[in-house]
Amino acid sequence: MQASDQLVFSAIQNGEISSFEMLFKTHYAPLCRFALGYLGDKDEAEEVVQGMFLGFWEKRISIQIESSLKAYLYRSVRNACLNELKRQKIRNHHASSVLREGEPQEQSSDRLALKKELESRIEEAIRSLPSQCGLIFRMSRFEELKYQEIADQLGISIKTVENQMGKALKIMREQLRDYLPMILVLLGNWMEK
Repeated sequence: MQASDQLVFSAIQNGEISSFEMLFKTHYAPLCRFALGYLGDKDEAEEVVQGMFLGFWEKRISIQIESSLKAYLYRSVRNACLNELKRQKIRNHHASSVLREGEPQEQSSDRLALKKELESRIEEAIRSLPSQCGLIFRMSRFEELKYQEIADQLGISIKTVENQMGKALKIMREQLRDYLPMILVLLGNWMEK
């Protein structure tokens, strides 16, 4: 990393907001244009770039940059765009299968209530995870990223990802143990269909 990049990055790691704002103002518009090339939607591109900068600030202490700061930012935006495209593909696939097959109408109101309560409890359990642990869990389970992809994006070792996932799963099991019968009921109803 060049000396000027090193100075800016060190200042940001020390929490100097003015250095972060300067980095943001310098690279925001070009990164949005770069993201637009992947996503084809201005609002989505801006959202991805803003999310990347937010993540950069939150993880600034643990980030390790080997190349230039600019290259790191572009690589981060590229990865975020690819993840967004993957999410869109999954959403579109689900939407088209629902249109083809239609939503199952025979779900009872009790079962729907159980499902809603369980979803609420799961979200609550995820929110209770420590921040890095929760981020890694969401990336693995909801974005369907492999441990290596998570490690690369967060600039941490794959071992750290494995440890954080183990911790997340342990906490989730503890928090949701009272809901095991509900999970079994929902799975049982699902398997019967």
